[in-house]
Amino acid sequence: MSKNKTTVYKGPHSNQKRREGEGRSCVRYKCSLINTIQEVLRQRPGWVEVKDDGEWDFNWCDVSWLRENFDHTYMEEHVRICHFRNHYELTRKNLMVKNLKRHRVQEEPGQHVDNETCGTVTRKGIFLFRKLKDIMDWKKDGSRTEEQKDEAQVESYVAQRYIENPYLIGGRKFDLRVYVLVTSYIPLKAWLYRDGFARFSSTRFSLSSLDDQYVHLTNVAVQKTAPDYDPEKGCKWQMQQLRRYLTAKHGAETVEELFKDIDNIFIRSLQSVQKVIINDKHCFELYGYDILLDQDLKP
Repeated sequence: MSKNKTTVYKGPHSNQKRREGEGRSCVRYKCSLINTIQEVLRQRPGWVEVKDDGEWDFNWCDVSWLRENFDHTYMEEHVRICHFRNHYELTRKNLMVKNLKRHRVQEEPGQHVDNETCGTVTRKGIFLFRKLKDIMDWKKDGSRTEEQKDEAQVESYVAQRYIENPYLIGGRKFDLRVYVLVTSYIPLKAWLYRDGFARFSSTRFSLSSLDDQYVHLTNVAVQKTAPDYDPEKGCKWQMQQLRRYLTAKHGAETVEELFKDIDNIFIRSLQSVQKVIINDKHCFELYGYDILLDQDLKP
């Protein structure tokens, strides 16, 4: 696509037909990801996939397409695309921290939250250290992998204290994956998907082995490679199953308060970038929040 050319994405019917109230026969979509999102879109009744330069109504694009094409593309009223232009203000860890700090009016206890846009399936660049000396040794390439050594050295890192006392079920660490859809930042409009899930590690939790990713990382993509992974049992609980377990152990009132605190994390994080995100009526963002609970049920 030429950057000097303005591309117009028209709807499946003319403006005159839409004014006459004729509905669209289908939704034409593009999807540059080969994962669950692609599979779900293909199964939607009345949704038709278009390839290459075909006209589309809905585009689930990757961020590189957004960077190269968004500012040179004219979109009709009904067209939707899956990212805001500066989506990274919330999804990049260093910018998220900066925006959260700026948003805080007064000093408040820290909360343990991770955030990423849908499409990312693995953890890359996560390291655990006990001492500052370990970081210096890693920086000197002493304990880095060949892949890490080859990467550009200008990348920024965010350091945070590891949660040493996570809430455990059956001796295993877990986190919650919850999806939040944002359709507008001005005004702020967000939709919470209630049927999230909990992701469990396959190995009992211990701080004695910081290098064991099957203990500390709960991502399904990681856990599926564990030697003792059972594909029939999997490593997930649906959110309602987790709520029933916690309610039986701690009572309904405590669990209700917990989930209110989790909702508050979503609200505060979105409010922290509300004034910096470039709002556009054609854009939406589906955020995947990773919530970790400590032993006191603090999210």
